[in-house]
Amino acid sequence: MQYVIVFLEGIITFISPCLLPMLPIYISYFAGGGERSVKKSLIGAFGFVTGFTLVFVALGALAGTIGGLLSRYETMVNLISGLIVILFGLNFLGILKIHLFRGSKRAVQTDNMGFFSSVLFGIIFSIGWTPCVGAFLGSALMLASQQGHVAEGMLMLLAYSLGLGIPFILSAVLIDYLKGTFDFIKRNYDIVNKISGGLLILIGILMATGLLGRLLGLLS
Repeated sequence: MQYVIVFLEGIITFISPCLLPMLPIYISYFAGGGERSVKKSLIGAFGFVTGFTLVFVALGALAGTIGGLLSRYETMVNLISGLIVILFGLNFLGILKIHLFRGSKRAVQTDNMGFFSSVLFGIIFSIGWTPCVGAFLGSALMLASQQGHVAEGMLMLLAYSLGLGIPFILSAVLIDYLKGTFDFIKRNYDIVNKISGGLLILIGILMATGLLGRLLGLLS
């Protein structure tokens, strides 16, 4: 169940206000800045997703390691992790203004982006856009740290990366047909942010109280 949660967090990250509006630009990068080719865009998208997945999974391994070292302080780890996620949620609701999560809008110049250069682009994305995706990425990392194992931490962030990456890959092929859907999401960003914030606060409360672990135990 926890993997479903972080997978959904990845999807919500994809439609966030600082990422979705940049999608046509990313697709243009994958196509090499020229006439769009589905095959070329798809190869670029796979490389891009591979790049940020490598970084996020490595972060998951780190979170799992730290969580394992702190396993004897489980109650304190749960409380701190939950409070951090609650802060992320309050930021989405606009109650708190955490400027750290504003992201960068710098353009990346490229004339011919192949698979490996797209992997590098994905790695740069994962680092440079951490403030933008930070709320849900941070929530996924907090959940990974609660697992207390390197392998589970890696799997947790792999699930998050799939939630973020699958829409990217589908968009590379279907962006011409999804314009109306994207426009609808953009018009309703206020609702999206409120739902996202509420979800984060709920997860944070469950984490802080230890109820999330019990709930997942019942569902497993």
